[in-house]
Amino acid sequence: MSINLALILTVLTVFTGIVVALNRFVWSRAENGGAGSAGRDTLVEYSRSFFPVLLFVLIIRSFVFEPFRIPSGSMMPTLVQGDFIFVNKWSYGLRLPVTETKILNTGSPERGDVVVFRLPSDPSVNYIKRVVGLPGDEIVYERHRLTINGQEVPLDQHPQATPQSPRFVETLGDREHEILITNAGYMVRDGVYKVAEGHYFVMGDNRDNSRDSRFIDAIPETHLVGEAVRIWMHMDGLSWPKWDRIGDKIQ
Repeated sequence: MSINLALILTVLTVFTGIVVALNRFVWSRAENGGAGSAGRDTLVEYSRSFFPVLLFVLIIRSFVFEPFRIPSGSMMPTLVQGDFIFVNKWSYGLRLPVTETKILNTGSPERGDVVVFRLPSDPSVNYIKRVVGLPGDEIVYERHRLTINGQEVPLDQHPQATPQSPRFVETLGDREHEILITNAGYMVRDGVYKVAEGHYFVMGDNRDNSRDSRFIDAIPETHLVGEAVRIWMHMDGLSWPKWDRIGDKIQ
């Protein structure tokens, strides 16, 4: 069972805020004393301490940046398992916590953006992939080659590629990024895909081992969480952090 941190944080913030407000406008004007006075005073003290902290965290997490941990290798070599990243929550519009209702439109995904989104079949699960197709695009993926609206996407072998690390450089518009093509993945799927309005076609950079829009369909705009922008920590299990990855911009 997944834990809805946004819901928990929102409930705690609202609860402590109500206690602070009641003390300010109701309880402080009433007679003190009685059996429940000590317990109420303790509740007020804790609420005064925690409410500003909870409110600050809720605002930052909901409207500015939210941290995520990369759980798998589907975005290798751009992101690897154990990377902790910041997601820019205002890249594609400000949304209310819990309900995810958009209250301000601030932009739309561009081809090549790395985005975090809620899985349409289970919105409690977050995925991270790269935007390949925009609304109205026709995407063709055949024999590891990507074609968008009839134009084949440039793909060059990485100068440091090896049989153990079959890296390539893909160019989407004016953005270059590395991808892996291993030919060994059971997830390989060729096909032609038409992106509906209000949807985005996403793929993992580890092309042969990624459960992306080839399997889960295009992602509705309503399910976007934000743009992945930077790595702030890397730690996988009990191993030491990889300091050289800290601070890297996500291309």
